Amino acid sequence: MDIYEQIVELRRQGRRGAVATIVNVRGSIPSFRTAKMLVRDDGSIVGTIGGGCVEADVWQAAREVMESEKPRTLKFDLNQDPKYDTGLVCGGTLEIFVEPILPPALLYIFGAGHVAFNLCQTAANAGFEVIVTDDRSSYATKERFPAAREIHALDFDEATQKLDPNESSFIAIVTRGHRDDMRVLRWAVQTRARYVGMIGSKRKVIEIFKTLQKEGVPAHLFDRVHSPVGLDIGAVTPEEIAVAITAELIAIRRHAAASLPHLSWFKGRRQETDQEPAAPALEDDNQIG
Repeated sequence: MDIYEQIVELRRQGRRGAVATIVNVRGSIPSFRTAKMLVRDDGSIVGTIGGGCVEADVWQAAREVMESEKPRTLKFDLNQDPKYDTGLVCGGTLEIFVEPILPPALLYIFGAGHVAFNLCQTAANAGFEVIVTDDRSSYATKERFPAAREIHALDFDEATQKLDPNESSFIAIVTRGHRDDMRVLRWAVQTRARYVGMIGSKRKVIEIFKTLQKEGVPAHLFDRVHSPVGLDIGAVTPEEIAVAITAELIAIRRHAAASLPHLSWFKGRRQETDQEPAAPALEDDNQIG
């Protein structure tokens, strides 16, 4: 099987993998420079870098690279470690570069108002593939969202029954009203999505949170919700709010280790009070179209 075709197919299926490539060789080894091996997320492989213990160690490293989403360079000295003895006349050293193969980062935007409009463009420019959903056919159009991969003009309940976010997906809830936000959030927290964010004031978030709890949605599912959504950069306009949200999406996608000024009050970042947050100034997308 062609390894490059398999990489494309893996990404098309929304799955992860890692590619190991021999990048440097000295002396005799049981393979050749540029040899490649693809390790899929189910542990299966395509190609080979020579077999034996070296390949077994690289396979394990590839699994770790998939999880960390960060590349690694491995060095092997076939002279020094007896476990790499293949029975052949090998006595060289080699370096193997292992890089992650990640599925496209999908951003599901619920809502088609001004924040959604700007978020679609900003996130697309940052490398996200965007899927827009709104129950207004006059808003959910290709003309309004040319950067979107897909556009669904459907009732939100109908749309959520058809959509199936995976572990690499992001969900941004910016509808025009509290009721629709709550409908989408009820579904979103029970998906496999990597990120769930909802626009709105702290008071609105608390009200929705309590209502869904009364309906029986487990409280722990809300621990990963980012709401108010976006990084706290003092954003006011739809354009600025889109930048704040996209910045948070990038931080989650890239596993940012630094402490970030999140607006989210979940996970104990702030005490649970009814006081309105300083930002964003706009409570939800209904206020701006």
